[in-house]
Amino acid sequence: MAEHNLAKDGTRILFLVAQEILDSRGYPTVEVCAGLRDGTVASAAVPSGASTGRYEAVECRDGDPNRYEGRGVLDAVANVNDTIAPALAGMAADDQAGVDAALIELDGTEYKQRLGANAILGVSLACARAAAQSHNLGLYRYLGGGEARVLPVPMFNVLNGGAHAPGGSDIQEFKLIPVGASSFSQALRFGVETYHCLYRVLQDAGLPTTVGDEGGFAPTLKSNAESLELILRAIERAGYRPGEQIAIGLDPAASGMLKDGRYLLKRDGLSLSSDEMTDYWEDWVASYPIISLEDPLADDDWDGFRNLTARLKDRVQVIGDDLFVTNRKFLQRGIDSGACTSVLIKPNQIGTITETQQTIRLAQQARYTCLMSHRSGETCDTSIADLAVAMDCRQIKAGAPARGERVAKYNRLLRIERELGEKAMYAGRSAFPHLSGTYTGAP
Repeated sequence: MAEHNLAKDGTRILFLVAQEILDSRGYPTVEVCAGLRDGTVASAAVPSGASTGRYEAVECRDGDPNRYEGRGVLDAVANVNDTIAPALAGMAADDQAGVDAALIELDGTEYKQRLGANAILGVSLACARAAAQSHNLGLYRYLGGGEARVLPVPMFNVLNGGAHAPGGSDIQEFKLIPVGASSFSQALRFGVETYHCLYRVLQDAGLPTTVGDEGGFAPTLKSNAESLELILRAIERAGYRPGEQIAIGLDPAASGMLKDGRYLLKRDGLSLSSDEMTDYWEDWVASYPIISLEDPLADDDWDGFRNLTARLKDRVQVIGDDLFVTNRKFLQRGIDSGACTSVLIKPNQIGTITETQQTIRLAQQARYTCLMSHRSGETCDTSIADLAVAMDCRQIKAGAPARGERVAKYNRLLRIERELGEKAMYAGRSAFPHLSGTYTGAP
């Protein structure tokens, strides 16, 4: 949290109340409302992932097969109302580090197994929101201080596959990256116009235009590369230059492809070793304007990641998601071993704002880039938009520019851009150091 010269007494926590709500997939999640002594009331809702890393902080789910297919979160709600709320009563909500330390101590487990990361993050976020509101500050300004003014480059997931859209591509996400825009608002326009052109490209090809969890289209295609060809046609149809104005990012989510030590690309009829999988991505990076590659290998393939990073780091951003799960311990291993050049940031993978901030700072110290990320099961909570600006992440992905829970994040960034006025900066190509040959991260 940034330092603010304001009295803390009015920000002491009067109450914390949680309830079960639904996420964008129609599954339960946790919402927490925080009330402060000065009368401030603010709430936060917690997202949930479909494609999850094995070392993520643990969600608390009820497991009752007779209710929401076992996905209920009444136990997590009870953990907030009956355990966390009494323990935090009277604490200063604007002491974020203190609040989060108390939550971590109260849980007492490495991966938040006792109280649940969904319960803990809901409280952490709600306290931050209430404190920011109490101080009459936007969340980005409250957490980031006066220097928080860089708007991130959005990555729009416009074609879905993998766990997000079974029956589609083997690759989970194909993303538009408007690096050539001059402002966030222009970047959003680039993405929206191209997204709608992609709709028409699919229509013209006689392909379905239904969408996956994150708003991207999910056609069944003959090969994985066909998705790239469709995207290139859409970019050009929208009047933009591929690579120069709009580049492409991929999230293969390769852990889901691994079976018996081989990577299975069913659409291409391939069964590949780790080295062969790296060859596959190297061919794609050479053939298409791909500047970002997230989880190109499985989350236990550390040797493969080191090899891939050494080979491709000067040509593409290599992001660890399942590999790092927003956890400093795993990120430090990556830094020490030369795995990846970037880290995906998902607050619910680790559980508190403070731990999220610590992971981001570690990455930035090591000259790794940071990509702030939503989850497949989202709400209209816009915290990640503020966090991206507050922590100078410079990249964000929140899905396609469609579906209310996705658009909410992009609209929030538009409002932040307007509030900043002339101070606002758009990260653009500078968010990707390898594009200018300035990458100095993993050896």
